Formats: sequence, C-alpha cells, structure tokens
Amino acid sequence: MLKHEDIWRAVDNLAAQNSFSPSGLARKAGLDPTTFNKSKRVTPQNKQRWPSTESIAKILHATDSTLSEFVNLIGEESAGLLAQKIPVQDVTHASLGEQFDTNGHPTGNAWDQALFARIDDNHAFGLEIVGDSYEPIYSDGNTLIISPSADIRRGDRVALMKSDHEIVIKELIRNSPLKAELKDLATPDQYTTIMTQDIIWIARILWASQ
Repeated sequence: MLKHEDIWRAVDNLAAQNSFSPSGLARKAGLDPTTFNKSKRVTPQNKQRWPSTESIAKILHATDSTLSEFVNLIGEESAGLLAQKIPVQDVTHASLGEQFDTNGHPTGNAWDQALFARIDDNHAFGLEIVGDSYEPIYSDGNTLIISPSADIRRGDRVALMKSDHEIVIKELIRNSPLKAELKDLATPDQYTTIMTQDIIWIARILWASQ
C-alpha cells in the first residue's frame, strides 16, 4: 500500500529539486507556508495527515512538473497506487476505424501510453484534441481522459463514436434508449440528435489535461 512517508518524501524531494524548502514550495504554490511543515504531518493524536490532491496539483503547477515526475519521486513500488498508464491517441487517428471494440475500449497497437492519475476504470483512455474545433473549451493538444465505465448524466461532457467512426465531443442533454440529445461545446446554442442505432459507443469525459 502507499506509505505516508513515501508521499511526503516526494513532496520534500520536489521542493529540493526546485531549490525550495517545503514551506517555500507551499508559498510558491499559493498555499499556507506551513502546509508542508513536518510538525503538521502527524496530528497531536498521532494520526497521519496526508497532503491533499489539490495541494499536490498546485505544487506540480508551481514547479512546472508532471505527475509522472512526481510519481518517480515516490518510488516504483508505490507509484502504481497513484497513477496508471493509459492508451492515448489523437482524435483524428482514433476515428479511422478498428481503434475500439464495440464496448468503446481501445484496441490495436496504434495507441501510445501515457501516465495519468489513477481512476477507477481499467479501460480509461485519452483522446488528444487536434485543431481549434472545440475552442475555447478545449485547445489543440489538450488530452481528454475518457471513462467507458463511468455513469453518464445530463450536463456531462461526453465523447461519442458514430457508426461511420467519426468521434464527436459534446455536452449531453438527454440519453434515452432511442437517441442521444447533445449540445455543441463551441457554439452552445447548436443542438444535435443522434439515434442510438447510429452510435457505436458513448463515454463520459472525466477531465482534461491542459
């Protein structure tokens, strides 16, 4: 299991690599300077206190570091508990056909591998945006993390593959046994209806890496 001392060691190492003390790193990230103090890593009741996901995200941004680099500071044994390798492909090539099975799971050897924060879906994958079609929501080069197993609700952003293998990225208005009603991201006043028989798969976008 992931050890308390491992995650704190990674924070300390990240600070040292960027010529900061732990308090200096916290200040650089816009956090309270005492956030990473060693005295705060264990409560007066001797209970372990862990850094929050938000604070880790902020120090990565402040040091221009990647999750992969942070994981390497933790150690290989514990790394798999925080991150996972997922297949990634740009949306243009992913639309060429034979890149997914009927469940919307990546297949074939054309996918790259990238390290992302661990999520509860072994079939998660990434789609890289190409061009400016989804501006200002998503920009060229952004990677969308897609979860085929995640529940889809009204208002979720989704990726959908049509029967002609075109992948569209939109906001879900309603998904019924007969059709999916969707709203365009770039022009929210434009709506699209796609019949279920014309959908190979539809999956929720969990988040996007900028």
